[in-house]
Amino acid sequence: MPSKPPPPTLGSLAVQAPSLTPHLVHVSPSTCHNLSMFKDLLREYRRLDDTITMRLNRTNAQFRDRDRAGASVKFGNVQDQACAYIWKELVENWKRRAEIVNYCVNIVDQSMEEKRKSLATEQSDARAQRKTQAVMFADEVKRNQVHNELAVEKIVRQRSLDAFQSRCQYFSPPLTDTEARKWWDAAHTQDSP
Repeated sequence: MPSKPPPPTLGSLAVQAPSLTPHLVHVSPSTCHNLSMFKDLLREYRRLDDTITMRLNRTNAQFRDRDRAGASVKFGNVQDQACAYIWKELVENWKRRAEIVNYCVNIVDQSMEEKRKSLATEQSDARAQRKTQAVMFADEVKRNQVHNELAVEKIVRQRSLDAFQSRCQYFSPPLTDTEARKWWDAAHTQDSP
């Protein structure tokens, strides 16, 4: 008698699991200056936050199935394991996004400062001054957009935390995981770590 085939993966694998063909994105100053690319990159990183409820449901089911199959339980019950797994994913994702946003904020601010210095040295050439001022105006709009992402990040993190805590009411990261505790404490005080 042939063996029973494994059950198919249900739902969107792209949302349920990491990409089967992950690629490394190198964030460069050109990424920061290209608002479309910058926002697309953040949109990809925010996918986990956007699907937090579904991810919690699926992860909980996944750990429950492992428990039924006799897989060893590391700590706590199935719900605790699922919450710890999702929390770890959230923290890693938040950390990567914070690095990208802060990097781009610094790049755009540095670019603006260089243009201000350039404008101060071009006092005699009115045409060059107007050209630099036009570029500075465009860069100021870009700078505001990049800085706005800091506020968006706080909102996205708070929304994800609220959804997470509605399902994982009794979860608290272990005291030994300092990185997770730092994000946990920051999320509860509305600050960035």
